[in-house]
Amino acid sequence: MTKITAAEVNKLRQSTGAGMMDCKKALVEAEGDFDKAIDVLRKKGQKVADQRADRESSEGAAVAKVNADHTVAIAIVVGCETDFVGKNEAFVALANQIADIAINCTTKEELLASDIGGMTVAEKLIEQTGVIGEKIDLNAFERLEAPYIGSYVHINKIAAIVGFSAKVDKADELAKDVAMQIASMGASTLSYKDFDAAFVAAETEARIAVIVKDNEERARMDKTPKNVPSYISMAQLTPEVLAKAEEDAKAELKAEGKPEQIWDRILPGKMERFISDNTTLDQEKCLLDQTFIKDEKMNVAKYVASYGDVKVTDFKRVSLG
Repeated sequence: MTKITAAEVNKLRQSTGAGMMDCKKALVEAEGDFDKAIDVLRKKGQKVADQRADRESSEGAAVAKVNADHTVAIAIVVGCETDFVGKNEAFVALANQIADIAINCTTKEELLASDIGGMTVAEKLIEQTGVIGEKIDLNAFERLEAPYIGSYVHINKIAAIVGFSAKVDKADELAKDVAMQIASMGASTLSYKDFDAAFVAAETEARIAVIVKDNEERARMDKTPKNVPSYISMAQLTPEVLAKAEEDAKAELKAEGKPEQIWDRILPGKMERFISDNTTLDQEKCLLDQTFIKDEKMNVAKYVASYGDVKVTDFKRVSLG
């Protein structure tokens, strides 16, 4: 029987992250050959991976990386089965190691085929499945290129990257704030201007139907009904619609007996409320149209404009689950 030394076991453990006993068994099976021992562990990982193929890898670590000149960024999610593993320092370190490789890749497939310690990333994930005993996957890969890019990661659960048209003064501050907005509010597009008319129409019908049904239940319980909006996006608030809303607001002020001399002071607030009540879709999905999380008096577009001649070009967001 081949004698296995503690130094050999430690070397294999440091290389793979496997436990002491697993490393010793692998070295014994490989008759002391280091490369063959790694292959033994990898085969074990494949076996575990096959057994757990139908498991959900909805926990894990979300990571963002930006290159040195802030022109390229990636956001990835390395998934596992439990929150306990996802928070483990060694697992988070693995996710960061993969992210360091990912910054030089353009696709998820390229990343999975890239080298990590003498094996591919795909093989490393299989190996770690055997080491950890949970399904380990690369669940998300996003990449951005822009004249300036920033990122934000929320406790390894959400990662956001955002690109800008130019590098301006205090660009790092701007990028972090907007990336934090993306992570926090979960936008999926830049502006309501990106919406397709059919999509907005379908969303409007679906949302109104939900509120109407809810109001029927509220009526049975003698509760105040929710407001049923006529619109849900600025894409629907044409000049004609806004003009009609202003006319209705004036008629309301007249009916309330408000002096006409003070209407100009009251109308802006009423119109802001009308727009707010009728742009719920934009607040949910449109980054630039969302209320800025650090200042309720402005939207994200206005905040970005406060830094000068710069625009958001694109953004990506990844999360666990």
